[in-house]
Amino acid sequence: MRKNRPSYLSVVLLWASLATVQAQNAPVLQQAESGTLGADWTTATQNSVQYISVVPTATIAAQNPGTAARVATYTVTFPGPGTYDLYARVRVGAGAANDDSFYYGNGFGTKSPANDNDWITINQVAGVGYTIGSQVVDGAGSAQSNVWKWVNMSKIGGAETPISFTITAGNLTQTFQLGAREDGFDIDKVVFGTTGLYFTVTNLDNGQQGSVNPPPPPFTPVGPPMATGKPKFLGGVHSTPQLANFTAYWNQVVPENAGKWGSVEATRDVMNWTELDAAYKLAKDNGYPFRMHVLIWGSQQPTWIATLPAAEQLAEINQWYAAVAQRYPAIDFLEVVNEPLHQPPGPNSGGGNYLNALGGNGTTGWDWIITSFQLARQYFPTTKLMLNDYSVENTATSAQQYLGIVNLLKARNLIDVVGIQGHAFSTRNTPAASLTANLNTLASAGLPLYITELDIDGVNAQNQLDDQVQLAEYQRVFPVFWEHPAIKGVTMWGYRPGHWRTAQGAQLVNEDNTERAALVWLKNYVKSTTLGTTKADNAAISLFPNPVTNGSFTLKGIAHINTIRVLDIRGQVVQEATLHNQIAVDMKLNLRPGIYVVQLLDGKTVASKKLMIK
Repeated sequence: MRKNRPSYLSVVLLWASLATVQAQNAPVLQQAESGTLGADWTTATQNSVQYISVVPTATIAAQNPGTAARVATYTVTFPGPGTYDLYARVRVGAGAANDDSFYYGNGFGTKSPANDNDWITINQVAGVGYTIGSQVVDGAGSAQSNVWKWVNMSKIGGAETPISFTITAGNLTQTFQLGAREDGFDIDKVVFGTTGLYFTVTNLDNGQQGSVNPPPPPFTPVGPPMATGKPKFLGGVHSTPQLANFTAYWNQVVPENAGKWGSVEATRDVMNWTELDAAYKLAKDNGYPFRMHVLIWGSQQPTWIATLPAAEQLAEINQWYAAVAQRYPAIDFLEVVNEPLHQPPGPNSGGGNYLNALGGNGTTGWDWIITSFQLARQYFPTTKLMLNDYSVENTATSAQQYLGIVNLLKARNLIDVVGIQGHAFSTRNTPAASLTANLNTLASAGLPLYITELDIDGVNAQNQLDDQVQLAEYQRVFPVFWEHPAIKGVTMWGYRPGHWRTAQGAQLVNEDNTERAALVWLKNYVKSTTLGTTKADNAAISLFPNPVTNGSFTLKGIAHINTIRVLDIRGQVVQEATLHNQIAVDMKLNLRPGIYVVQLLDGKTVASKKLMIK
């Protein structure tokens, strides 16, 4: 039996008809400032971008603008009938989650400002959107705050189910309305694009028609982490935007924000460990070193602690230390104090205002840091304790000042490793020779160095994403850190879109996970570069028995060790011995039962062993 099949001519006519509809229904662009704006809207221009925003208000209605003053009205004429998605070019302010919502009309027509049913609430825009010209604006995306970005508002809800808009043949001109919710939310323009087509950022910027072809599926790297088998780790930061394909690239973990005191205990005695637990679990499940960021810092601290009496502040600090130590018993590296030269916990905004509770400047000028580390040695007796700061590698003066603090702590046996953040704003204009010289200065303390927050920007002079700019800077800067003998590990402070320096192009992959040129180079460089090791890196040092019952134990594999120190949980040296090319040594300690730390020094590095005396 003969079956009816569409003729070749009918298929051609069908595609021609679709093409005609697509050409007819071109995207419709509206500049935000072109509408009739209610009294609470303001117009501003910055860097040639004219946009609208809303004046601050003390109250925000839950599901509607509230008053006509907070409504913007547009008359929109469409080229033809069809269904359209609503796109908007927006910028979320510094308040992030407090600046990232607005309303649009639930369909066309004039809406009642106070009627919930008349409005679609769009929220949680802070962490979504697209900024790069070739990116298809479909789904969430991961652009952050303080950048202009495109969002498909017909696919992003966050509060209510979003909608598309239908135009019939006899009603091509319609009234469309926007409503203000939070101040700090800026709107540059909106575009109505045919539903079912795929629009890139460039398409929307220029009013160009989208494509019938969906974006290709995301690229999936195969791993393993690029520093696998190397004597140094190359780690990554744990946060939601940075987790995709983490274990294909990185073999050390540090939380980006989850370990900051203000994140954990925003409300006094109410602890939120969820994301910090996840970061710790990622490290331990994969056998990666875990760095805790951070105990003491003059930013992102609990607001409630700032007004407490000093004695009460110190009690809270002890509780914070104890809570972290109890929950995470196998921290490998602990940032005790972050950014002491730049952001001490004084009376500044977000700083905690508890510096004096820790001893203030005192006789050393840095007594508060010493107290912080003494407490850390007490609560974390077997963890490597770290000081961390930025812009200490770009000038000789800053390196010397930082070294002074390190040496104060080292003289008291309170510090094990030194952190150097390594951000792009510190390295960009610093010659490689200067970076090396300043690293040498910091290495003179005889402690291992770690690059803790590396990022390298990737935009050109026109502020456009530029792979070659980023590649050249990686090739200039990264080997200085990776090949320096005192540096024992490097941590990237993000690598995906959603990076804290996304606006500066510091991400190493694109939205679809494809690798930018710098990451392709980095993988090959790390894999092919042979690194020298010190004896302390690969020595098989053993301590036995452990625990001990009479204070006697033996150390073996110590031919390169010249000094042995035993420290109590307060960081105080209780016994010290000098060695001379000995393969093994018997030690006898007359100490009370408890936990102690045995430090092994070879003049360049410090290894630590936990010792328990029964």
